[in-house]
Amino acid sequence: MSKKLPELGTINVPHERSVPFGAITPAPVHQQDLFITSNWRIVRPVIDHEKCTRCLTCYIACPDSCWAYNEKEDMMEWNTNFCKGCQICIHECPSDALTAVPELDFEDGVVRLEKPF
Repeated sequence: MSKKLPELGTINVPHERSVPFGAITPAPVHQQDLFITSNWRIVRPVIDHEKCTRCLTCYIACPDSCWAYNEKEDMMEWNTNFCKGCQICIHECPSDALTAVPELDFEDGVVRLEKPF
């Protein structure tokens, strides 16, 4: 893909770096480990699978795309690596299947120091 710019000449953009017209880019197909941001979360959403209706509201509402639908298990799955604990999914859930649970209630929750500073 090349583009002629007045007084600047031609810019050659490699095919793998070109952006389609309208700047619509395909979604990533795997998680970006450089963007893991879950360590400062205060609460985490916990799902009650019996109450969950699979309406996908949590999937749509989550600003960090932490929810996914598992077709094989017919259930919603939560990705702990990117959830910031904003609780938007909890507040938007129409069936009250999500509850906020403090991170300290989980072994893998927050980073714990062996001894204080």
